[in-house]
Amino acid sequence: MTDKRKIGVYPGTFDPITFGHIDIIKRACKLVDKLIIGIAESINKDAAFDIKSRTEMVKYEIRRLGINADIISFDGLLVDFAKKQRASVIIRGLRAVSDFDYEFQMSWVNYKLLPEIETIFLPASEDTQFISSSFVKEIASLNGDISKFVPESVKRKLYEKNDM
Repeated sequence: MTDKRKIGVYPGTFDPITFGHIDIIKRACKLVDKLIIGIAESINKDAAFDIKSRTEMVKYEIRRLGINADIISFDGLLVDFAKKQRASVIIRGLRAVSDFDYEFQMSWVNYKLLPEIETIFLPASEDTQFISSSFVKEIASLNGDISKFVPESVKRKLYEKNDM
């Protein structure tokens, strides 16, 4: 018997997880039967947290909110990870037009690599469209208040990291 559930992968580095990520996760859960949050090993970004810490932060927040999703870290090509998870959909959040250009190109590269997997774009909600992990890390490093952008547990970890 084949599994007919629609499986979606929402990938990212989640360095750290923000309210914007959480918003996309909640909405993505409505679109698929099973959501897998893929925590990517960061090869092009200077990560503040290692893969284990990022995975633990995401697991904690998702469980705390009662969201039904699997959280799995991965290294390598996203399409290889998605195929291994038997996903038929990759879900990407879009904050601004600048995100669209990059994500659109990446979706076509992924399609050429593995045409069985489609990409779905979810626009950020109005109140989260300008939140980025990079901005959050920068604000925290300058002793700014990040409570409007990340959950309390993430805020504490960032401040601890910055010795505040």
